[in-house]
Amino acid sequence: MLSYVPFSSSLASYFDTINREWITDMFELEAIDERVISNPETEIIQKGGHIWFALHPDLGVVGTCALMKKGEGIFELTKMGVVSNARGLKVGEGLLQHVLAESRHIATDLLFLLTNKHCEAAIHLYQKNGFIHCDQVMAMYGSAYERCDVAMRFNADV
Repeated sequence: MLSYVPFSSSLASYFDTINREWITDMFELEAIDERVISNPETEIIQKGGHIWFALHPDLGVVGTCALMKKGEGIFELTKMGVVSNARGLKVGEGLLQHVLAESRHIATDLLFLLTNKHCEAAIHLYQKNGFIHCDQVMAMYGSAYERCDVAMRFNADV
């Protein structure tokens, strides 16, 4: 059974390790990735964002996900990753659902994410949990990452 905990300084290294693993497995680490994953407290928490970690009773910290504040009422769901030895245990799905539940307590007018078409399993998971493709989000935020070719926004009515 997974449990979820919010960010604390003692968990910052997991945020870096987990994200560095999946990003470098699939893509090149970009300057924005390096800045955010190596300084989550400064780049996310102190700017009004949130980070959660998924804990497995036997494996320890197995996943992480953040909501990065991009403006008043605007948050990017970002840096969601699961350690390779916990893939297949539905960690990502549980973590995503936890973050979406938590986002209801945060004044959000827009919740979006940026990804890449090669992340097919993640895109399917996002769609299954209420995210829809959005050209407007792509136009406004898609240039943040070189690898970004998919933008989605959360639609609670889906």
